[in-house]
Amino acid sequence: MTTPHTARSPAPSNVQPGGEERHVLFVGHTGRPEALRAVRAAAQRFGDAGIFVHVLADEAVDMALPGALPVPAEPGAAEGCEIVVVFGGDGTLLRAAELARPTCTPLLGVNLGHVGFLAEAEPDDLDATVDKVVARSYEVEERMTLDVAVMVDGEVLTRGWALNEASVEKSSRERMLEVIIEVDGRPLSRWGCDGVVFATPTGSTAYAFSAGGPVVWPEVEALLLVPISAHALFARPLVTSPRSVLVVEVLSQQNDPGVLWCDGRRTVTLPPGARIEARRGELPVRLARLHSAPFTDRLVAKFDLPVNGWRGALAGIDADRTTAPAGRTER
Repeated sequence: MTTPHTARSPAPSNVQPGGEERHVLFVGHTGRPEALRAVRAAAQRFGDAGIFVHVLADEAVDMALPGALPVPAEPGAAEGCEIVVVFGGDGTLLRAAELARPTCTPLLGVNLGHVGFLAEAEPDDLDATVDKVVARSYEVEERMTLDVAVMVDGEVLTRGWALNEASVEKSSRERMLEVIIEVDGRPLSRWGCDGVVFATPTGSTAYAFSAGGPVVWPEVEALLLVPISAHALFARPLVTSPRSVLVVEVLSQQNDPGVLWCDGRRTVTLPPGARIEARRGELPVRLARLHSAPFTDRLVAKFDLPVNGWRGALAGIDADRTTAPAGRTER
């Protein structure tokens, strides 16, 4: 789902016409000098447009932005902000998603990482990117998330969520994880494996992709289940309804515990007998989009896919744009 934003003219002070104040939150990979340079350049441009800049309290010293408003680095940090501008790679954007999801604030990624699949802009286009935010000239795209619950003996041990994936993995390298897979309340198969990935379409190009799962276009509403190195005849990636409930049960005779990772950031130890349920998340993550290029072009650019020789209807017009990688494409 996308929502258009209409353009408005910026005012020279922090108070917009009609008494409106505008606020944006910055989240950055402060260990990268190029991120700090981009942060400071963007802050200057937003300030000139009369927009307040918020920064996370634990990043404020490194960013050193005069007049920036520090906020606690916790869920809800984006309260009162119209957008969260993220300076870094996909890992930084996933961290920012934890802060923005509770308030449904859209994220705009400036790619300073490697592939940067979730990012929308490159550092070379920073001035134009800020100008589009100032003019509210962007659309907002909603991405599915996963809600995950860990249950032991019928009791909920913990709950979590993920934008890309939730993975159930073995904690001991020398042993396999013994699991049973359940889909929509019915048992499907039993596997000895290194793990199992639950993924969203957004996460289909992340961990699930590395484990051999399919690439799913973001507008497709579906849940993915991808086994990792499963020792079984029937152990193929599954694409299910967005209304499905996917379950991994860690067999009780398992000697070693497993581990649940959400987006590779948040972790929970899984005792033998644990039941991990994944379903469509109640809250989406919202991404700001500046460009209307199709997802196919993003795949070609981010993975540097060879398309020389294409003779489609737009080949003469699009060849240069389609074959040229957008920004950094190395993994």
